[in-house]
Amino acid sequence: MSEVARRATLRDVAETAGVSRSTASRALSGRGYVAEPVRKKVLRTAEKLGYVPDVMARNLKQQVSRSIGILVTDLRNQFYADLAAGASQQARLSGYTTMLVDDGLSSAADDAAIAEAFVALRVGGVILTPTSAAVPEYLARHRVPIVEVDRQFTPDGSDGVVVDNAAGARAATEHLLELGHRRIALFIDETDWTTGRGRYDGYVAALGAAGVAVDPDLVVATGWDVEGSRARAVQMLGGRSRPTAVFAANNVLAEGAWRAIAELGLSVPGDISLVAFDDAPWMSMVTPGVTAVAQDSVEMGAAAVRRLLARLEDPVGAPQTTILDATLRTRGSTGPL
Repeated sequence: MSEVARRATLRDVAETAGVSRSTASRALSGRGYVAEPVRKKVLRTAEKLGYVPDVMARNLKQQVSRSIGILVTDLRNQFYADLAAGASQQARLSGYTTMLVDDGLSSAADDAAIAEAFVALRVGGVILTPTSAAVPEYLARHRVPIVEVDRQFTPDGSDGVVVDNAAGARAATEHLLELGHRRIALFIDETDWTTGRGRYDGYVAALGAAGVAVDPDLVVATGWDVEGSRARAVQMLGGRSRPTAVFAANNVLAEGAWRAIAELGLSVPGDISLVAFDDAPWMSMVTPGVTAVAQDSVEMGAAAVRRLLARLEDPVGAPQTTILDATLRTRGSTGPL
């Protein structure tokens, strides 16, 4: 069995190049004066040895970090995957590395461990899609700047980047109302977070403006996953008094509703019109395409990093929330009553 090669160190570079470690460090970091011939020699030596700087050690020495923590809810959901990608791309363009963690709607204990890890690694700040106030408050106590993305639990204490959920949901519901629908079901996972509450409020506002009373039986708690949504949709849409339209409050719930409609042998939009919040890729690939409220999740992640970097420049400024627009994209899944 061959011996694993030892990783080259700064000392190795300095000794091979025939310079002091401080000179080698200045040449490699670009900080401080080094004669040009010496700098080139050090860089050639580092490349030859395969030297990679120990970023963690540098951060500890300088008490500054060029890394950003990213904590998202569920990377299996395209929305969060795109959000993380947008944040990572913007961080890289800004000269930062990222540490990505998927909490998968984990337990409070797991979330606490993740937050502790970010503090221990001395990240410069954290972008997160929180599921409670616990992690944001913990990071704030340890003076770690954060930006809450998609939803907010501590708007008075930290920055945020969110979409205009109420306006998007209102536009989706108004679209169905304009098509003549009055029995419009809302499939929703929660109304306690700012996302669910905003989408519920938009739905209610649109109905109220049209003079349509909210029917509590048409507001359906569908759970958090596709299967839960499918099961609840089968139960509701299989009855005689089914709604004529469904507004699914996110892409996962929309997929469950879509599967249930097919399972029941119903047609879209002939029997049921369907509109979703979140324009997932599959929605433009199926026939008919699904009408959806689109939010630019990639831009949301990028905007969160820009907000975090602005916070690092101004640590004591008042918290700011960036609100992004949502756009209704009409496709064949919605039709007149």
